Amino acid sequence: MSEPYKPESDSSLEQLTPEQALEQADAEDEFDAELAASAVSELLERGDREAIRRWFEETLAADIAETLALLDPEKLRQAMKLLEREERARVFGYLPLPLQVEALAGLTRAEVTDLFNRMSADERADLFNALPESEQERLLPTLAQAEREDLRRLASYAEGTAGSIMTSDYATLAPQLSAREALEELRRVAPDKETIYNAYVVDEERRLIGVVTLRKLITAPPSAKVADLMETNVVFAYADDDQKEVAEKIARYDFIALPIVDREERLVGIVTADDAMDVAEEEATESFQRSATVGPLEVSVKDADVALLYRKRIFWLVLLVFGNIFSGAGIAYFEDTIAAHIALLFFLPLLIASSGNAGTQAATLMVRALATGEVQMRDFFRMFLRELAVALALGLTMAFAIYWIGLWRGGQEIALVVGLTMTVVVTVGSLIGMSLPFLMSLLRLDPATASGPLVTSIADVAGVLIYFGMATLVFRHLGG
Repeated sequence: MSEPYKPESDSSLEQLTPEQALEQADAEDEFDAELAASAVSELLERGDREAIRRWFEETLAADIAETLALLDPEKLRQAMKLLEREERARVFGYLPLPLQVEALAGLTRAEVTDLFNRMSADERADLFNALPESEQERLLPTLAQAEREDLRRLASYAEGTAGSIMTSDYATLAPQLSAREALEELRRVAPDKETIYNAYVVDEERRLIGVVTLRKLITAPPSAKVADLMETNVVFAYADDDQKEVAEKIARYDFIALPIVDREERLVGIVTADDAMDVAEEEATESFQRSATVGPLEVSVKDADVALLYRKRIFWLVLLVFGNIFSGAGIAYFEDTIAAHIALLFFLPLLIASSGNAGTQAATLMVRALATGEVQMRDFFRMFLRELAVALALGLTMAFAIYWIGLWRGGQEIALVVGLTMTVVVTVGSLIGMSLPFLMSLLRLDPATASGPLVTSIADVAGVLIYFGMATLVFRHLGG
C-alpha cells in the first residue's frame, strides 16, 4: 500500500490550524489530498472527531478516499468510523483494492458485514475476490442469502471479462406495465440501483427484450405500455466478452450503461460508463507499459517494489542486449572501411538515432490505430505504401539537412554516404516500426510490444549494417 503521508518540517500546518488546512485543501483548483491528510491526522491525534465529521459532510466521497488513503491503517480505520454508514461504503469503494483488504483486517465481523451489504455489487465482488480464501469462507455465512448468491455469481467471472466488471444493481420492468406503473416501480427500487435512467425490459425468463429510458416514461401518456415505448434493437454484450470490447461499445454508442447477458440472452448485469472509463484507463496503462517492453504491473508504479519492477523489466532488456550484439558484429565486419574513413564514426550515433526515432514514431501511431480499431489487418498494404511515401519524404528532408554537415566534416564522399544512408535508414526504420505491430497482431501478440525498445533495437542493427554497407559500396565505386 502507499506509505502514510508525513508532513515536512515546513508543512502548511505550521501556519494553519487543521480546520483551516481542510478548508484550503478544498479551496485549491485541484484538491490537495496531502494537506487534508495532514489535517485529518492531527485532528485524530487531538481527538477532535466533530471537526472531521463536519468536513466529511461537505466533501465529495472521491476526495475523502484520496485523503484517507494517505493515512496509516489505524488512523484510516478511525476516520472511516466517523462516516455515516452509506457514505462509508461509498468512500470505501474509492480506495485502492489492496488498501481495502488491509483496512478490513482491523474491522469487527459486524462492521465488515455491514460494509459489504452497503457496497455496490461490482465493488463488493472485486473486494471479495481480493480476499484470502479463508476470509472469503468466514465472510459468506454472515451475508443474507440474496447478497451471498449475488456475490458468488459476480465473483465467478474470469478476470478481464464483462462479467468481472458488471454490477447487478440495475432496474428491470415488465413489458405489460403502464408508464405510470413503471415510474412507480423505478421510484421504489431507485435507492438500491446504480442507475435508473435506463430500465431494461425482460420477459418471464429474464430474457432481455428491450430498453426504455426514464425520459420516455416521463413524457409518455400515463396509460402507455412499456412494450410500446421500449427500444427493441438493444445493443448488449455477453458476460464472457472481453472487457475492452464492452468499453469500446459504451464509447461508440455514448451509453450510460450497457446490458450484459448470458449465452441464453438472459440479463445478468450492466456495465456502467464509469466502469468502462476505468477499463479504458487500465488498457491504456498496460499499452504504455508494454510499449516500453515492460509487462503489465498488477499494482501501481508507486506501490511496486524493487523485485516486481526487476522481474517485469529484465527479460526484454537481456534479450535486447543479445540482439544488439549484431550491431557490434556489423561494426567489426566493416572494420577496414571504418579504419580507412574514421570520419564515418562521427555520424554513426546520429544516423542510428534517426532510424530508431522514425521507427518508434511509426510504431506508436500504428499501435494506437490498431488498439482503437481505426486500422485493421486488411489495411496493411495500404498503410505500408503510405508509410513508404512518408518515410521517403522524411528521409530525403533529413538527408538534405545532414549532407552539408557531412560535406564540412569529411568531404564530398562522406557527405554522399551520410545523405544516402539517412534516406535509407529513416525509410527502413519507419517501415519496420509500421510493420511490427501488424506482425504482432498476426501472431496474436500484443502490438504494443512492438514499439519502444524493440523497434529501436531492430532499427539500430539495420542502421549499422546499412550505413557501413553503403559506405563500402560508395568508396569502392569511387575508388576511395
